[in-house]
Amino acid sequence: MDILAAPRNVDHSLTRRMAAWDSAWARQLLPPVEEAAEHTKLWWAAAATMAAVGGLRGRRAAAAGITAVAVAELLSNAVVKKLVERRRPPKEWIPHDDVEDRPDSSSFPSGHTAAAVAFTAAVTPTWPWAGAACAVPTVLVAIERIHSGAHYPSDVAAGAAIGLSVAALVRSAPRLALRHLV
Repeated sequence: MDILAAPRNVDHSLTRRMAAWDSAWARQLLPPVEEAAEHTKLWWAAAATMAAVGGLRGRRAAAAGITAVAVAELLSNAVVKKLVERRRPPKEWIPHDDVEDRPDSSSFPSGHTAAAVAFTAAVTPTWPWAGAACAVPTVLVAIERIHSGAHYPSDVAAGAAIGLSVAALVRSAPRLALRHLV
């Protein structure tokens, strides 16, 4: 008996359903979100804006966010993707043209989602309003990764878990370092 069969079936079913989701706003909004999130451009722009307009709080939030993005990208793309090789969802499941523009790397985990969640979760404790504003594109990035056929929902969930873990680490690292130095 395969105990992973039921979760895998749900994962595959959700992938097909989300990829087939057809709405005018999804067709207009999700491709630009994907383009902005590519190479973490969205998070660098958010950090630059925070640093420029947020004073000391904005600079601290931006630094925490960019640090979290760097660690999340490294962990998800250079470590976990190498350990867990998973094929992308089959092209036949994706009824739109976005399926042709997918990476060749492992599907697990979603590095885009890991970076987005890490940035938002690292920024929020320092500047809650900026974190709330970043939560909107973070959710859109996660949705887009499934809708485009680049990832399964479980890949996105794993990316989110990595992002949250990295943000917690980035936020606590200075305190931990000081505790061990003193």
